[in-house]
Amino acid sequence: MSIVAVIPSRFASTRLPGKPLVDICGKPMVQHVYERVRQVELFDEVLVATDDQRIFDVVESFGGKAVMTSVDCPSGTDRLIEVAEAHPADIYVNIQGDEPLIEPEVVEKLARVMLEDGDLQMGTLCYPISAEQAQNPNIVKVVRTHNDNALYFSRSPIPFARSGGIEPEYFGHLGMYAYRREFLMAFGKLPYSKLENTEKLEQLRVLEAGITIRCLTVQAMAPGVDTPEDLEEVRRILSAKGE
Repeated sequence: MSIVAVIPSRFASTRLPGKPLVDICGKPMVQHVYERVRQVELFDEVLVATDDQRIFDVVESFGGKAVMTSVDCPSGTDRLIEVAEAHPADIYVNIQGDEPLIEPEVVEKLARVMLEDGDLQMGTLCYPISAEQAQNPNIVKVVRTHNDNALYFSRSPIPFARSGGIEPEYFGHLGMYAYRREFLMAFGKLPYSKLENTEKLEQLRVLEAGITIRCLTVQAMAPGVDTPEDLEEVRRILSAKGE
């Protein structure tokens, strides 16, 4: 069974323009992500999907493999579908290009569950967060069944802590996804989702259509890079590790 990792990488960023190519301890950010994902032995191929020639050239220069996608892709999933059309595989794992501290073990955990459960169409990850973090609408929260299938994703703090109830556990959603090929190619044909458009969360289209999303727990994640402040923190962490 073949499995491909795809790292979407766009040059445009409102808060940090040219984000994939920013220098982090002597390497562009996209190279840090690529090299960490490449350590996962389950992958037959690791691809950087970009709509910018500058990113394509940098990836090729450090020995990675890049593919050009349309500038008109409305979402990361659409970009992944373009890649899947040109690079057939049984399973695709979509890893965010702004996670230079992503642990290979985390990526492997998601890939492995797709290999082990042939009925599973889609998988993702979550991590424990504090009650204070749960109030942040930029951190997407998830609640799950006993067997780790997602019940709902929201920008609101879920579950709601009613007075007199037990202290809830909160889990933040990590935006890394795995898809079986047949489901990925059918993703764009799922019916219109009011929930998706209300919360602006693409994964709600899948839940509203009645499709299971397995959501595995991993440990608290190292920071990604969304802002200049995040970038400096990541530089500090990698410098301290000597990477």
